[in-house]
Amino acid sequence: MNRTPLFPAATGVRPEAPSGTVIRPAPRSAAGPVPVPLPAAVRFRAACPDCRGRFELAAAALRLAIGATRRTTFYTFTCPECGASVRKPAGERIIELLTGGGVRTLRLHTAL
Repeated sequence: MNRTPLFPAATGVRPEAPSGTVIRPAPRSAAGPVPVPLPAAVRFRAACPDCRGRFELAAAALRLAIGATRRTTFYTFTCPECGASVRKPAGERIIELLTGGGVRTLRLHTAL
């Protein structure tokens, strides 16, 4: 296995902006966080445990439910090949990817 990194880091070298480029911090809003624009074509790879089909789904085809425990935190979708309703567990990384990709989220618990 080749372990050569795709982007080797040069030690002691910091990336610099091209000359003439001005880097300014994003303006802060007192109203809250600034929404991050998402690409229109965010797609997620998924598989159906019933028909074993593999496919890509748009963010609108998925739902994420965040519960109080691992057992009650999951994502759902309908298999486009066989029509089965699929429910899969969602760990921290899956939650991060789905929310970052614009998947609708339902919180099943509230903080006390």
